[in-house]
Amino acid sequence: MTKKVEIYNASTGNVEQVEKLERTDEEWQKLLTPEQYRVTRKKGTETPFSGTCPSPPADKSGIYKCVCCGTDLFKYDAKFESGTGWPSFWEPISPLNIRLEPDYSHGMQRTEVLCARCDAHLGHVFDDGPPPTGKRYCINSVALRPAALEREPDPTKATFAAGCFWGVEAAFRQFLNRGVISTRVGYTGGHTKNPTYREVCSHSTGHAEAVEVEFDPSRISYQDLLNIFWSIHDPTTLNRQGPDVGDQYRSAIFYHSEEQRRLAEDSKRRLEESKRFSRPIVTEILPAQEFYEAEDYHQQYYEKKGIAPACHIAVEE
Repeated sequence: MTKKVEIYNASTGNVEQVEKLERTDEEWQKLLTPEQYRVTRKKGTETPFSGTCPSPPADKSGIYKCVCCGTDLFKYDAKFESGTGWPSFWEPISPLNIRLEPDYSHGMQRTEVLCARCDAHLGHVFDDGPPPTGKRYCINSVALRPAALEREPDPTKATFAAGCFWGVEAAFRQFLNRGVISTRVGYTGGHTKNPTYREVCSHSTGHAEAVEVEFDPSRISYQDLLNIFWSIHDPTTLNRQGPDVGDQYRSAIFYHSEEQRRLAEDSKRRLEESKRFSRPIVTEILPAQEFYEAEDYHQQYYEKKGIAPACHIAVEE
């Protein structure tokens, strides 16, 4: 059975379970230069001041990876000049990504630093480093490979209530793979904890049927989502969308940041000034509260049923 280890991925910010990497000496010799093999697989030490330890690209955040398996090891901004002749760092990217072992070789007592995934010998750690850790990870340059830190875009949440959540979710899911990452329907804006659909329909919880949209703002903007929101329902009917009547069907935007609040209020004001609707817009703009995910049979309702969305009506302007 293949052994798994937990490794921190600096690009995603997540801890991931990956396979422990094991190769034969013959395989390592084919993949590595003679000096890389001697140092990382045979616990050698490069001559001080002989390694260059090149810097990552200047225009991006940089990291150093394991030359053997590519595991993220050290951030460029944790590197300091120790004067020892070897690259020195005051902390690893994550304690998960390295392994420390006592080393009594050469008549000394030291702490060896190894790659947690492939057991490559990296160097040693000493207690004479700078603040804030006081550690000096003294690492062989041939054990490291510089790389730009390509962070995946942070997904952002948006929450909207615009009537029956089956149809609202279906409308936003048309933009999957175009910036919308995921959606889920649920209940928010009320006072009852963990409400059921039946309780929400009783008009006693204060919750609205809502859709939480996770999106990549580098591909679709919050303003784009607002435009979709305004286009799929009638924001002038209080506690109602078409034949669906009740406070759970109210029109509302639940903002997750001050920037979302500003954009929502600006878009509502522009819509009012456009005189597109003859009646006043009653959409609430409120801070996001706890979102209670609805029962599973409500999620992606129309997709599961294999039918076209039917619960949203043409907007009367």
